[in-house]
Formats: sequence, C-alpha cells, structure tokens
Amino acid sequence: MEFEESGIGEECGVFGCVAAGEWPTQLEVAQVLTLGLVALQHRGQESAGIVTSNGASPPTYATHKGMGLVNTAFPPEALLKLRYGNLGICHTRYSTTGISELQNCQPFVVDTLHGKIAVAHNGELVNALALRKKVMRHGVGLSTSSDSELIIQLLAFTPPMEEMDAPDWVARIKNLMTETPTSYSLLVMFKDVIYAVRDPYGNRPLCIGRVVPISKLHSSGAGEEDTEGWVVSSESCSFQSIGAKYYREVLPGEIVQISKYGVKSLSIVPRPEGDLPAFCIFEYVYFARPDSIFEGQMVYTVRQRCGRQLAIEAPTDADVVSTVPESATPAALGYAQQSGLPYIEVLCKNRYVGRTFIQPNTRLRQLGVAKKFGALTDNFAGKRVVLIDDSIVRGNTISPIIKLLKEAGAREVHIRVASPPIRFPCYMGINIPTKEELIANKPEFQDIAGYIGADSVQYLTVEGLVSAVQEGIASLQEKDTMISSSKKSNKRVGHCTACLTGKYPVELEW
Repeated sequence: MEFEESGIGEECGVFGCVAAGEWPTQLEVAQVLTLGLVALQHRGQESAGIVTSNGASPPTYATHKGMGLVNTAFPPEALLKLRYGNLGICHTRYSTTGISELQNCQPFVVDTLHGKIAVAHNGELVNALALRKKVMRHGVGLSTSSDSELIIQLLAFTPPMEEMDAPDWVARIKNLMTETPTSYSLLVMFKDVIYAVRDPYGNRPLCIGRVVPISKLHSSGAGEEDTEGWVVSSESCSFQSIGAKYYREVLPGEIVQISKYGVKSLSIVPRPEGDLPAFCIFEYVYFARPDSIFEGQMVYTVRQRCGRQLAIEAPTDADVVSTVPESATPAALGYAQQSGLPYIEVLCKNRYVGRTFIQPNTRLRQLGVAKKFGALTDNFAGKRVVLIDDSIVRGNTISPIIKLLKEAGAREVHIRVASPPIRFPCYMGINIPTKEELIANKPEFQDIAGYIGADSVQYLTVEGLVSAVQEGIASLQEKDTMISSSKKSNKRVGHCTACLTGKYPVELEW
C-alpha cells in the first residue's frame, strides 16, 4: 500500500556530487544534484534544498531551498544561481522530527572556526533530547526544531587535540559518533570535499556512484580516467538518471572523503562488541525504489523472494494472484511463481486523483476508493482472488478495496501481506503511527479478516522476511569466497526489525 494512504512516511533523501578533474568544471553540478533529488522524491515530498560550492579557499556557497516537490522547489531561475558550483549536496525531506517549515529544510549551513560547513542528514537521532540539552548547556542556541541541526552544532565543536589552523574532520565526525550511536547517514561539505558518513549500525542507506561519459555508461570499459565526477546518494536508483555507475556502499561506521581526486576511506568507527549491523529492513519492504541496490542485491529481487516465501508460509486455494498497484507488485509476482497461480491485474489506478482540486463532499466520500481505483472486472469476475499487499497499517484503506472487488464480481478475496504486522513505533527516521493506532495492536486484529471484509488474511513471518532478505546476501558472500579462494567471509549481517519485534538496536533515551 502506498505510504501516503497507509499512514507511514518515508524518511528523507540525501545526494551529493563532486566534479572530477580540473575546476571550474564542465560538469553541470547543479543539474546533476537536481536530477538526483528527483530520483529520490519518494523519500520525501515536503521540502528540498541544494547547497553548492566553488571549492575555493575560502569557498563561495550558493543555497536554494523550497517547500514541496523538487520540480516546484527549483524553478529554472533558482538553478542559475547554483550553476558555478564544482561540488554540492542536497536533501529532500519528510519530517520525522521538526515542524514542516522552510527553516527546517536542509542542507543546513553554519560558520565554524575554520569556515562554513554544510550538512545533509537522513535519519533521526535516538538521543536527540539529551543532545539538545547538552548543546544548549554549551551556550549554543538552536534555531530549528530539527534534530539535524544538532549534528551540525556537534560537528562545529573543536576536538581537544585539533590544531588551530587545521580542522580534523575525522576527529570531529568520530566525536559525533560517540555522542549519538544512530540513526544517520550524513553528507558534510567543507571547502573542496564531501565527507560521506554512515552511523556504526548502518541503519540508513548510503552509496557512491561514478559519473562517466554516456557512451561508456553501459559498458565495462569505463576506466578511472573516464571519471567525470563522483556522486553519493541514499539510493543507487538516482545514478542512472544522471549518467553514473554504481561504485560501492558506504559501510556502517565508515567515514569516506570524496574529492575531485577520487574516493578515499578515512576510518571505520566500530559498534559496541557483539552488536550486529541494524540496516532498516523496511527499506527492502517498501521504502526504497525497486531498482535500488542494498548490500549487493536489488530491492525488486528481494521483494520477489518475500512473495515466494509468503506463498510457502501462507498458501491459498484460489484462482488468480494480484496486487494493489503498485508497490507490492514484485511480491505478488513471486507469490504467483511459487504457487503456480496466474498473475493478473484486478485494479487500475488513477494516478492523478491525489492532485484534484475538487473538495470531497458526502457523495465523493461514499465513493471512497472508487475515485482512486477502477476494477478490471473481466479479469476476475467469478474467481477467487489472492490480493498481495506490502502492509496493513491501520486497516482503513484495504477494506474498501476488498469491498470494491467483491461488488465487481470477485467470488472470494484473500489478503496476503508480504511483511509482518507492524506493532511498534520507529524512533530512527520512519514516521510510523502511534502504537495505539496500529491495527496489529487493536482488539479487531484477532479477527482482522472479518474486520476488513476479507475471506482470509495472513502475514509473512518475521523469520520469513529476514530469511528472504538475507538469502541474497549469503549467496553473494559465498560467490565472493569462491572467487577469492579464501576462507569463508566473516562479514556480519544484521537488520533492524524494531517496528515488528520491539527489539531496538540501541537503548532508547528520552
């Protein structure tokens, strides 16, 4: 189910670009940044911002921020003032903390002892309240309600061993990591470099791409000498649209320096001994775009595996398999493949209903879901339908869809959900309704099929989800071992399932 309808909000998206070679560059950095943000639009639709720098000493920064979608926030005239940048970072926002106002729009820029820095942040600090008090005790005022401002203020603090004329950004970033364990992926721009940072648990995604000539984009012959620039993004789906090839992920706890000379890993900050990584498992389920790559595997493929696992765990006597367009389509295809049932479309989505200027009256409210979906009656009349969804959060959206299908001729409608029930709030960057609002915590959940009008309802188990996600990672590690002919990989794998199990990767502070 689309998150705007289900009551869950995506987090944010960050993107950065550094032109390679001689500066001033021929690469249109502002345009690359804008296109990168457009590709990350699904991660935030509230506001967007871009900061570019000419990379000089001292650098000249240019900033533009706006509310709404990227194409609305960045008219052509706004891009003109950003066009002299040789590097830049940008951000698209869905607020998990802070009020929806332009003052909370990132990237944030602040003066430090050594010059300006700009910071873009995806995530939510688990100990933000304690950090706000600590920062204020140092006499620092905060101008926004966003916890991302805390990050930039902590980075502005001078480490004890730092020399007066040479900022030690690795030490500053490490200091930040000791102050807050998760959740953040950061882009920090200072003078002529961008530092890409992931928290030690790797809760939020971050990856690096290499901009190459279009003629070599789909060939294996693009060497280092063909590099036109470097990009860093929350998701790799943004790389194709700007002519970049996937390079690698930023590892949990890693600090990477990106400059016109290339990519350099500066340090990796470890987790407490015994702690596993905690990459958000719901990036796979539905936050990320299907063509993004995490941990060496494409999101679309993982969602198909979830569907196959769901068919194993929750088989159904039915005639056809379908989905609510369109985020659960890969899972529905996987379910169909595993079960041997045909996959068909039962709903046609009106993509523009969300933009209507017509104010809902009683009659339109009664029509409900029929404004958003049309029933493809000929495909399922008289048949038993298995409808695959990726989530049921409140239960108030799937019910009218079931009613629509039955009234249009479906003999039975069985709901299969390609993720486990969501039972707990997220405090690490995902806007999940309160525990009381979640259908899995209500008395109605005991008979959820009757509550939503389905003939049956079953969810994928937590174990099934984790297995589907980690199967591909294990396979990749096995291939790497075979290629290198070395001993088995000891890379540790772990995922955050806190919203499903209540087991948070770190102790929460209030």
